[in-house]
Amino acid sequence: MIEKRVATQPFNPRPRSLAALLALGLLAGCGGDLGGGGTVVPGSNVASIFVDGGPAGAVNGVNAAYVSVTVCAPGSTTNCQTIDHVLLDTGSTGLRLLATVAGSALTFPQQATAASDPLWECLGFANSYAWGSVRLADVQIADGKAMSLPIQLIADPSAPAPPTDCTSPLTQPPPLPVDTVAALNANGVLGVGVFREDCGTACNSPPPPNVGYQYYVCTPACAGALVATALQVQNPVFRFTTNNNGVVIDLPAVGAAGSFGARGSLILGIGTQSNNALGTATVLATDPATGFVITDYNGLPHANSLIDSGSRGIYFDDAAITACPVGSVAEGLYCPGTPLPLSATVRDTNGASVTVSFSVGDAFSLLDPGPPASPSANYNAFSNFAGPFPTADATAFDWGLPFFYGRKVFVGIEGQSATGPYFAF
Repeated sequence: MIEKRVATQPFNPRPRSLAALLALGLLAGCGGDLGGGGTVVPGSNVASIFVDGGPAGAVNGVNAAYVSVTVCAPGSTTNCQTIDHVLLDTGSTGLRLLATVAGSALTFPQQATAASDPLWECLGFANSYAWGSVRLADVQIADGKAMSLPIQLIADPSAPAPPTDCTSPLTQPPPLPVDTVAALNANGVLGVGVFREDCGTACNSPPPPNVGYQYYVCTPACAGALVATALQVQNPVFRFTTNNNGVVIDLPAVGAAGSFGARGSLILGIGTQSNNALGTATVLATDPATGFVITDYNGLPHANSLIDSGSRGIYFDDAAITACPVGSVAEGLYCPGTPLPLSATVRDTNGASVTVSFSVGDAFSLLDPGPPASPSANYNAFSNFAGPFPTADATAFDWGLPFFYGRKVFVGIEGQSATGPYFAF
């Protein structure tokens, strides 16, 4: 997922660019042998992460990291439910749940504007959009609890038809709705990026010409609304009473051939407990408006660089690497034949930098390993998925989930510490 603040970011590897993949075997989302190993860090501030093939109804859950989230009606301890297979996404902000799996959340109160009008949201991406209501819920992740948190309920059955500037922005082809498990390959999205709200002060003033609004009131016709930050969909972490300055994502290494899956940890807080110490990690300040860092690759700076657990691969343009055939199981990825070792330098504008070594595998060989009885036919975790950036942007570089395997990645939230917003690893 990509938040609206960053208009140039891609939606295409997540979740739709790999929609042509084989329907790989699904593994249980709450345990079992995931093959790739990994353990959950001890601590009450830790939630389990699973890379396991996705929920029932998903087209595929390849290279998708999932967590479980508990939502309750505000102030209730009984009108609650735990929703599994929620995509963990450092490239967006806020909790978004599909109405088809949200159950009792349909009865949660709807967020309203200062004029008491019910609030609706369209979160637009490069080739898709999420339309639904803004609801209030008590949200719990591990021991963190955010009270009366604004969340988005995607495809809320009570929602009016989405406005045309949501469904038909200036993109070709027209975007598609992510309103089902099959479209999203998840039951929802948990955005734990570097921002506190999903739009910020940008939604306090009219958008530029030819750009749609993000929030709407529909009385009955839908019209764009200016919305204060406190009313917007918010990052639940910064609303916790403790461990609220960021998160740590800790996933095990995955071998070059892939794995059935992986198990890791979403650790709340940075430097607040013994299990989330920053240690020797290098802190890279992000652009405070976009959340971008800079990646130097092939002698060129890519100023629009994302560190994004919601992307299935590492996405960047390199004409020297062979792209997988159109229409194949690996369309949208690279197919260099044999594994290709590469490196790039990730840096900020303050002089801090880290050199990252990574590998580009042959995605077709990895995804089409032979007979269905082959163990690798059910693999869901790959450390060497990479592909061309899905939009024409020579300044873009997307460090997706393969970047997270085998390292701790710290996500520092804006305004919650002297150094935020930042990534560190």
